[in-house]
Amino acid sequence: MTYSEKRKDILFLLAEEPRNLSDIKEYFDVSSPEIFPRLKEMENSNLISKDDKVYSITPIGRAILKHYTPFLDILSTIEKNETFWKEHMLDDIPETSLENLSELLECDVVADSIENIYESHKVFKENIDKSRVLKGVSSIFIPTYPDFFVELVNNNVSTSLILTENVFSKVATEHREKLEIYLESSDSELYVIEDVRLAFVVTDYFFSLSLFFSNGSYDPRSDLVGYDTSAIKWGNDLFEHYRKLSRRVTSI
Repeated sequence: MTYSEKRKDILFLLAEEPRNLSDIKEYFDVSSPEIFPRLKEMENSNLISKDDKVYSITPIGRAILKHYTPFLDILSTIEKNETFWKEHMLDDIPETSLENLSELLECDVVADSIENIYESHKVFKENIDKSRVLKGVSSIFIPTYPDFFVELVNNNVSTSLILTENVFSKVATEHREKLEIYLESSDSELYVIEDVRLAFVVTDYFFSLSLFFSNGSYDPRSDLVGYDTSAIKWGNDLFEHYRKLSRRVTSI
């Protein structure tokens, strides 16, 4: 363990509660000669203080942890699903969303084998059935979607969709009647954006994100899925970002 890593771990330990030297040695399973110089250096740097042989974190130490913790959370989020973040294009995720990436810490990747490429859509459908509000951005066209969103309208699910120009053109041309049913519903909203290289859905129940590979092709097999309030908040914020960049469509 480097000095920097040890200093960080000592700060986190003392942020929980003050400890004496024996407590600290036992926690890190080290001897006095190993840990005492580090503690002395941290005292001299005003990161920790010692009173009656008990070490405590200082206000400066807490201020450092306040900024260090989000950094560690983002690293943990990336490391948990490292392949997903590494292999996909992140250019169309806005900077503010990337800064809050730690909100996706509890998300997991749902990945299908090439033989079961649409298996994740079953999970998607099951989650939608438990939702009463749905927002989504789609840059890809799946043939079952027009019927699916008409079904949402018929089930009184509040739905807001953002389609790319290409997807909207295809739906308007090939599924005009279904699109009209969707637009006539008081529970639905439709927006169109020029282009975006991602697809996601966020509801009151779950969040699901699909991305494009770094080579520009869409990945239909891997979705990042989360059910906690943080992931749902991240998805709602991302939707609002793209809604502001889109134009509302009320009729065709």
